[in-house]
Amino acid sequence: MFNLNLLPSTADNTYRGSRLALWFFIAFVCLMTWRSVIHMFFEQYGMHDIANFIVLSGDPDPMPLIYMFFSLWGLAQLIFCGMSWVVILRYKSLIPLMFIFWLTEWSVRLFVYPFMEKSVVDSGIYTSGMTPGATGAPYVFFLLIIFLILSTREKVK
Repeated sequence: MFNLNLLPSTADNTYRGSRLALWFFIAFVCLMTWRSVIHMFFEQYGMHDIANFIVLSGDPDPMPLIYMFFSLWGLAQLIFCGMSWVVILRYKSLIPLMFIFWLTEWSVRLFVYPFMEKSVVDSGIYTSGMTPGATGAPYVFFLLIIFLILSTREKVK
């Protein structure tokens, strides 16, 4: 039986879904936390070596400003990961709701971002390839759907 009440009447630490979905969520939040730390603190490495953006030159140098925005994006991601960790540690009953939030983020990457990135990637002026977030979005999106369904599946007594 599936419990589609994503916002339970009491937010407690009682998780009723599949244990596999719980462990996937923990591993996924670990990966997303690491991604956020790279974006926030190692913005040059993350932007050029991982996301395939080239270094822009100009006078004044535009890269410090671009790195600042990249770092702020990492901070926003880290805040979201922090909320996910609070749910994991204290409010496990909200894990299905958190899957919905993560699905929302990754659905934008899947359905909106490729159209924006396509013009940038195809021009070859700013990048040398697709970003990992755009490349992996279809796989992550479908994994999140599967584990959302498993997280709402209650054990039969």
